[in-house]
Amino acid sequence: MRRAAIATIAVALGAGAAHAQPAASPTIAVAPLTMLGAEDTSTTGKQIEARVAKDIAGLGAGKVITAAEVIDATKKAKKPALRACDGDPGCLADLGALVGASVVVFGEVGGLGDVQVLSLGAVDVATRKERRRVRVSLASAEEGGVPGAVTRLLDPDKYLGELKLTVSVAGASIYVDGKRLGKSPTPMVKLAVGAHALRVTHPEHRDYVRFVDIGFGTATPVDVKLEKFASVESAVESTDKPRPTGPITYVDQPARWYRRWWAVAGFAAVAVTTAVVIGASIDYDVGAQGEGTVKPPP
Repeated sequence: MRRAAIATIAVALGAGAAHAQPAASPTIAVAPLTMLGAEDTSTTGKQIEARVAKDIAGLGAGKVITAAEVIDATKKAKKPALRACDGDPGCLADLGALVGASVVVFGEVGGLGDVQVLSLGAVDVATRKERRRVRVSLASAEEGGVPGAVTRLLDPDKYLGELKLTVSVAGASIYVDGKRLGKSPTPMVKLAVGAHALRVTHPEHRDYVRFVDIGFGTATPVDVKLEKFASVESAVESTDKPRPTGPITYVDQPARWYRRWWAVAGFAAVAVTTAVVIGASIDYDVGAQGEGTVKPPP
C-alpha cells in the first residue's frame, strides 16, 4: 500500500510538472508581399519581406519561416497560387499548413512615390481566420515603419513610446487623456503611439494644455513652463513689502453742524413745544371718581 501511494504521488507530481510547462512558441511564416493583387518582386518589396522576418524574430514571438523559404516550399510542392493569396484567410491557412506554420503573416505595399503604406495581417492556420490587420506609413517615423507594424500586429501591448516632461514648477499635477499620472518632477512615462491630451495644473499657475504625438520606440520631450497668475504675484509682492514704522499722527476732524451743542439744544426745544401743543388740544372730561370719557378733539 505504501509503495502504491508513493507511486501515485509521483505520477501526480509528474503530471503537474508537465501541466506547468509553458506552451510551445508558435511557428510564424512570412508570406510573399503583394502589390495590386500580385506578388511583389521588386527590390523594395524583397527588402521589406526580409525586414518583417527579422523584426518578428526580434520580438521573440516564435520560430520564423522567411518569405524566401516559403517560396521554395511552394515551388517544390508545385503550388504557385499559394504565393499570391491576396489576403484570403483560407489560401493563407493552406500556405501555413504546407510549411508547418501555426500563424502566417501577410502584407501588401502600396502608395505613390516615396509615400508608401505597408499593410500587415496575421492568419491563424488552425481556425483559418484572420487575427488582426494593421497599417503604417513607411514615411512616418512616428509610426515606426516596419518594426512598428510588426510590433503592433503581433504584440500590440509593446507598441509604445515615451513622454519626457520637464515642468518649471515642482508639485504640479500631470494628466494624460484625463488620467492623473502624478506630480512633477516625474520620470519618463510610457504611452501608446499616437496623439494624447496633456494637461499640467498647479493652484498658483495657469493650466498648460496641449496635444502630444508619441512616436514608436522614441522619447518625446515636452518642456512645460507654467505661467503664474497675476493676482497671486500681486498678493506675494504686497506681503513682501515692509510696513511703515514711526509715530502715528492723528488729525482732528471738525464736527458736523448737526452735532454741535446749539443744534442739539434747538432740536430738543422744538420737540418739547410740539408735545405741549398736542396735549393742550385734547379735552379730557373725567369725574372725581375717575370715570368719564375722553372727547376727541373738535
